[in-house]
Amino acid sequence: MAGNKPNVVIIDTGCANITSVRCAFERMCDDVTVSRDKVTIKNASHVVLPGVGTAGAAMAKLEQFDLIEFIQQLTQPVLGICLGMQLLTNASDERSVSCLARIDAKVSPLIKVADLPLPHMGWNKLTNMQAPLFSGIPADSYVYFVHSFAVPLGDYTQATSDYGQGFSASIAHDNFYGVQFHPERSGKIGAQILRNFINIESRKGQTNS
Repeated sequence: MAGNKPNVVIIDTGCANITSVRCAFERMCDDVTVSRDKVTIKNASHVVLPGVGTAGAAMAKLEQFDLIEFIQQLTQPVLGICLGMQLLTNASDERSVSCLARIDAKVSPLIKVADLPLPHMGWNKLTNMQAPLFSGIPADSYVYFVHSFAVPLGDYTQATSDYGQGFSASIAHDNFYGVQFHPERSGKIGAQILRNFINIESRKGQTNS
C-alpha cells in the first residue's frame, strides 16, 4: 500500500475464533486491532469481517451490536472470510436469513454429489482468479475450505472452486470482498491473498453515495 501504513481492524462479531486471523495479519502489518467499536472500525484503513457458525447467529450478533447499517456504509476495503463472506450477500438459505446486502448474491447449500462428504472440508484449488485479491497467485493454487453453504457463480465471482459443483471461492463488489476459504490456514498462498488485500487502496473517510 503506497503512502500511509495500513491499519487493519478485525470486527469482533462475538461468534468467531479470531486469533488465527489476527495472527495472520500481524505477520504482515504492524497495526492490527480486534474491535467492535465504531470509531475504531471507521478509522481503519482495512476492515475484516470473520465468521464461523450459522448466518442467523452471526447476523443476530451484528444486530445486537448495532453494526449492520454501520458495516453497510463502510467505504474502505472490507474482507469477509468464510461465513463473513456469506454475510456480505443479500441473503442465505441457511434458515432464510437476510444478510448485509453489499454483494448481489444469495447463499445456497452445497448439493450432495456422489461420495463427496459434506461439509466440504480440506484443501481445494482455485481457478479463474481475478485481481486485486489474486494478483500474483499461481493458477490452480490450493487453499483450505470448511463450509456446507456456498455462493453460486455469478458476475460477482472473483475466483472459483469445484466440489462436485462449481461455486464462488471469492466474490466482490465495490469495496467489499469475500473469500469462502480460510486464508489464515492456507499457507503462503493465503498470506499473499491477505497481503494483496491490505495493498488495496483505502477510501477511509469518504462516504458511500
